[in-house]
Amino acid sequence: QVQLVESGGGLVQAGGSLRLSCTASGRTFSSYAVGWFRQAPGKEREFVATININWRGGSTYYADSVKGRFTISRDNAKKTTYLQMNSRKPEDTAVYYCAARAGTFYSGTYRPDLYDYWGQGTQVTVSS
Repeated sequence: QVQLVESGGGLVQAGGSLRLSCTASGRTFSSYAVGWFRQAPGKEREFVATININWRGGSTYYADSVKGRFTISRDNAKKTTYLQMNSRKPEDTAVYYCAARAGTFYSGTYRPDLYDYWGQGTQVTVSS
């Protein structure tokens, strides 16, 4: 069982930066792939980024909309995954969720149904 807690959300101006954290409970965090999703009001939850477990080199995947602006990373010793968000745009405004999946991804990182555990979400607002 894994519990995830997101933090770091808030208000940022367009063009600014923000870093989200997702801290997990449990002893086997290193065995989980971790992803970030977001959901804006009136829209479906959408994939943002995923990082695989380290034995696969911690391979990363990004949505086209954030590629080059966002960076996902993990610190297994701290049981924490980070989402560094740069060059923020108003359309990045959403509730951001982290999610974890036991084992590694070979495909389908963008599918919410493939993740086993979810955090409660943290609000990120980008003002223009």
